[in-house]
Amino acid sequence: MIGRGRALARVYALEDFEPLARRHLPAPIFGYVAGAAETNASLTDNRAAFAEIGLLPRVGVDVSTRNLSTRVMGLDYAMPFGIAPMGVSALTAYRGDLVLARAAQAARIPMIVSAASLIRLEEITAEAPDVWYQAYFPQHLTDIAALLERVAKAGVETLVITLDSAVVPSRENNLRSGYRTPIRPNLALLWQGLTHPRWALGTFLRTYAQHGAPHFENATAGRGAPLLSRQAVRDFSGREFLNWDLLTEVRKLWKGRLVLKGILHPDDVALAWALGAEGVILSNHGGRQLDGAVAPLRVLTAVLERAGDMAVMIDGGILRGTDILKAMALGAGFTFIGRPMNYAAAVAGQAGMAHAIDLLRVQLRADLGMLGVLGLEGLSPDLLALERFTPAR
Repeated sequence: MIGRGRALARVYALEDFEPLARRHLPAPIFGYVAGAAETNASLTDNRAAFAEIGLLPRVGVDVSTRNLSTRVMGLDYAMPFGIAPMGVSALTAYRGDLVLARAAQAARIPMIVSAASLIRLEEITAEAPDVWYQAYFPQHLTDIAALLERVAKAGVETLVITLDSAVVPSRENNLRSGYRTPIRPNLALLWQGLTHPRWALGTFLRTYAQHGAPHFENATAGRGAPLLSRQAVRDFSGREFLNWDLLTEVRKLWKGRLVLKGILHPDDVALAWALGAEGVILSNHGGRQLDGAVAPLRVLTAVLERAGDMAVMIDGGILRGTDILKAMALGAGFTFIGRPMNYAAAVAGQAGMAHAIDLLRVQLRADLGMLGVLGLEGLSPDLLALERFTPAR
């Protein structure tokens, strides 16, 4: 894509991708990615929670041999963050799900493929065999079993079930930005294409020309509905039937690692541990579901007391290396990042993703050294000023 190098030359932190993506993407598409629920209270608080924690660095420590390697649920990664699941990523970047997966594989970090992705899981795992898969389950156990058989056959070993999206939230922000599901060709869409030619030619029309109409490829055992159909609305219209009894049956069917995502209440973490899950991801869905839901960072300490031997991971509001280190010093075992990675792929494809990941790597390595810590296992609450005041000694 013309101009990628020039664009990346001005990207010094993950935050710099957002204004570039805003210019590159049609307003409704950008609004879909950037927006949250109702007043954006949860979206805002996700960032505020990190800002309220200060760091207490140690000095005079030889940190020349520090490293960022991380182990979670028996899996070894080069860095303590992965790419969160994001639906319709191939609408913001050409072959977006593959772009995210390839970048993660190359960097030796995990990427979670969304059930709302537009590229077949089997095609993704052929190039990035270490991806995780995030499910939105159909209602009937027979259909769930067929989906899990497909996921296992594709080589996926870590299943993520998102629990906080069972009910469809208010979509007022999407309506304000002009995003509609299903997407329908009309004069407004034509105008967006004309005013965003790089996206229209490089992503939208290129996808149709080379791969045909996009479908939701990974929501069920078979091929899902086309992106532009009303059936897609029905297929993703809610999972109100989801409950712990159904999750118990899923645990019996799934032989790999099981992660439950979208949990915030300590009692639900205890239920996940009793179920036999290997991990949980504390999340409020990036502020896209229940507006006012607490920032995951704020409940991390309380949750750890109920988690048993599960891995407790976290997403929401993470933009910098210091955010990751704060979460891990509080006890998180791993972190995930969503929107900034979507923006990076949209702006500059594979090069954008590599740049985004390297920015975090450089920050993490510098921040760890300035904290006076050799490795992530050396992080602890002693390195944090939780009320922004130096604690009495």
